[in-house]
Amino acid sequence: MESRTLDIINNNGLVYIQFPKLSACGVVRHAFSTRLGGISGGQYSTMNLSFNNGDSRENVLENYKRLCSAVGIDMSHLVLSRQTHTNNVISVTEADLGAGIFKEPFCDVDGMITDRPGIALVTHFADCTPLLFCDPVKRVIASSHAGWRGTVKEIGRITVQKMVNEYGCNPDNIIAAIGPNIGQCCYEVDDPVADEFKKLSYLKLDKILKPKENGKYLLSLTEANKQILINAGISPNNMDISDICTCCNSAELHSHRATGGKRGILAAIIELI
Repeated sequence: MESRTLDIINNNGLVYIQFPKLSACGVVRHAFSTRLGGISGGQYSTMNLSFNNGDSRENVLENYKRLCSAVGIDMSHLVLSRQTHTNNVISVTEADLGAGIFKEPFCDVDGMITDRPGIALVTHFADCTPLLFCDPVKRVIASSHAGWRGTVKEIGRITVQKMVNEYGCNPDNIIAAIGPNIGQCCYEVDDPVADEFKKLSYLKLDKILKPKENGKYLLSLTEANKQILINAGISPNNMDISDICTCCNSAELHSHRATGGKRGILAAIIELI
């Protein structure tokens, strides 16, 4: 696994990914996990960060402990949601610390925002698109999960709008990261999925959907989310954009499509300092 746009960190065998512009802003701790450096076995090996896919709770807790320790996050400050491919985005506070790890998670929530230091937002992935945000001026962060359904529901735009409307953020100041997902090289979709993207009139579909001879399309979730974020007012100069395909790199990253669903879960974590 290699990248020209993201930083791949190897901390004594624990491998995780960071986004250069988020790192440079100086107000967040963050990481995107890989499969490498945990203790889970079999199809979950070795870094699985889901409590709901059959792995033991003890393994998952140890995996979180290792990843959080590597980036300086207190594991008790994590906040998890149960994602269901919605465009529901909520604000969280200190009252929500430990949700999804030591108490019940939020349900039907695919995006979270906070302006409180010490709250670590966690979103889960296994081919879908991670979207991380930071406004270093207003000191607001967000994390959203964008599969194809969340992408066409414009969860990226909704997240930005919520940062603006509820926290007074200026889109010009927001740094956005589009994380590793299944690339256009591997993501074949049919007409019903393609038709949903065609409903967003501002999208440049020639960059998002590549027709195939079999009547299907190759879909770029990265390009779709990039265009959605630009339409929401985010400058391309303020974006970290992944060049890593989870399916092509399924030895290092959990991929639903590459494994037929027999896999663990990756996590994006971001916390205000």
